[in-house]
Amino acid sequence: YTVKHVTLKAVVDQELCIGCKLCEKVCPVYAISVVDKKATLQDDHKCRGCANCADRCPRYAIKMVERDDPFDVGVDVSQFDPEKIREICKRAHLNPEQVLCYCVGTRAEEVAAALLSGATTPEEVSSMTGMRTGCTIECIQPMLRMVKAAGNELHPDPNGYQWYGTTVTAWDIPEAVKEKYSSRGFYFDEDRRLLDEIAEIRVNDSAKEDQ
Repeated sequence: YTVKHVTLKAVVDQELCIGCKLCEKVCPVYAISVVDKKATLQDDHKCRGCANCADRCPRYAIKMVERDDPFDVGVDVSQFDPEKIREICKRAHLNPEQVLCYCVGTRAEEVAAALLSGATTPEEVSSMTGMRTGCTIECIQPMLRMVKAAGNELHPDPNGYQWYGTTVTAWDIPEAVKEKYSSRGFYFDEDRRLLDEIAEIRVNDSAKEDQ
């Protein structure tokens, strides 16, 4: 299974910090917060080394430094019922083998395993798998689909900062919209069927066919 080797952590220069809370807004695992008008990591082990806070700090008050205690994060898919993993992925219209986070390499089955092990929110999935700790952009929508497919409600971030807004997929397009654009070269139903076929592919079945 995929692991992220966390070698960096954020360190705040309290003299430079102005307590603007921008670092809070961009941290995918809520590892950093502003206390008494100064940014701080209450537990630096929560930091996944993505550097979002350092990259966006307007005062350059945050730097990423090498950890004395690097560690790995990841979820061992083999510890979970493969059919339960496949069911969550299927409800999200994703194949278990699909890579959802290209920065880290996290696959859908690993996200499903994290959800089966108790994760209920995107930041918990990020913390357990390392997903969304690279560019933090491309993988948020499939992550939301997976979290929702596991039966978790997507509530607004209490601080009003991050995610929780899903985009329309091929399975959400109203019939009226499909009918309106069907004569203009759009093939919504065909796309949906193809995506469903991809979600159903089993690697072992493909290997047998190749033989």
